[in-house]
Amino acid sequence: MENRIVVKCKNVGKTFIQGKEENEVLKGVNLAIKEEEFVVLFGLAETGKTTLLNLIAGLEPVTEGTIEVNDEIVDGPKPNRGMVYQTTSLFPWLTVLGNVEFGPAVQGIKKTERRKKAQYYIDLVGLSGFEKTYPIKLSGGMKQRVGIARAYCNEPKVILMDEPFGHLDAQTRYLMEEEIERICAKEKRTVIFVTNNIEEAVYLADRILVLSDKPSHIVKEYQIDLPRPRNITAKEFLRLRKEITDFVERSAGEVDG
Repeated sequence: MENRIVVKCKNVGKTFIQGKEENEVLKGVNLAIKEEEFVVLFGLAETGKTTLLNLIAGLEPVTEGTIEVNDEIVDGPKPNRGMVYQTTSLFPWLTVLGNVEFGPAVQGIKKTERRKKAQYYIDLVGLSGFEKTYPIKLSGGMKQRVGIARAYCNEPKVILMDEPFGHLDAQTRYLMEEEIERICAKEKRTVIFVTNNIEEAVYLADRILVLSDKPSHIVKEYQIDLPRPRNITAKEFLRLRKEITDFVERSAGEVDG
């Protein structure tokens, strides 16, 4: 039985207005994302990837078109969508446990139940033993693990990740890519992941959606059928990476020309 569609964008557009200036960032975006699919939004800088993610999250209203999550029109944030940011945005006055259980606490879930749930996700992301640690004592990779655990602890249907490893050093980034694949295999969710790193995109994605220059829309789609865990030096991996890179560079060149 084929997985159902959980995220739909229909002719979505977004224009920001600053004084008399209009900045049309997205125009005519159409997409459909299936349950438990890992979709990467890929493109060069300033192509509206984060804007589209924020629209799906309900953090910004659409200018035109509609977005649906689980057959409901998105008109603001809801617990069925979890967000992981590039900068972790942890509460510095809360411990790891306090940060992870924050969402369930706001929802009024009883302390015993939410602590059990938070502990499960802390263990899942490999932070057992750091429950009482404050964010200032954590490395960048550890902070992102807390952010991922916090997003999962709300048990959303859709996880939205905005370049979550963009600020990490190369070695930690590779480690976190391996970790997110492991976590997604264990706790299956629909994931929409923004990146401008082609290797990261091919390593993680079931499907890559390439966005054009502004006003952005989806210009190309790649189904990534490589076996997991993926080998970044494998012939087919390198071929796909080059094919997508060449397409994006050609597209940018056509716009510049």
